[in-house]
Amino acid sequence: MFAIQSLSSNPLTWSCCVVALLGSAVNTPSVAQDRVYRCGDLYTSADKSGDPACTPLGLDRITVVPVPPDELKAAALPKPRAARYGSRMATRVSTPAQTQRDGESRQILEAEWRKARERLQELQMEYNHGEPERLGSERNNPQKYLDRVAALQSSIARTEADLTGIRRELARMGAVVQP
Repeated sequence: MFAIQSLSSNPLTWSCCVVALLGSAVNTPSVAQDRVYRCGDLYTSADKSGDPACTPLGLDRITVVPVPPDELKAAALPKPRAARYGSRMATRVSTPAQTQRDGESRQILEAEWRKARERLQELQMEYNHGEPERLGSERNNPQKYLDRVAALQSSIARTEADLTGIRRELARMGAVVQP
């Protein structure tokens, strides 16, 4: 019994799996089966006639396309770096255009820094050193109050992490910001 599961969308891998499946099922007389069952992406020679998710395939419906040996060798080799990342590496930007883009990126990051800093100050004021003011609905339900305090703590931690990331990006660009 054998089973091949192909989740790859690569036609070369798919054809290799079909060749292996049929080569072992058809060419070996002791393993040859009358049926191959398809269960989603799984092809198997095991008897799956009772499984409603599986459909039998006659061997006459399967086409074997041999892969030339040179394509098998090419598929095993790692792809060059430029091909892996597409055409991004081929396009170059002129120095003035790149300088303009860098300046725009810096302005955006500085604006994000100011917004995050203001948001952190608002959260810290609302948090009030671990004792936020109770809202009307929280007076009778202490769990609501505890949930809100926990949410405030996580929001403060997340905003501080955002500020750290923005600070790191600005430092990478050469800008200096106050912690």
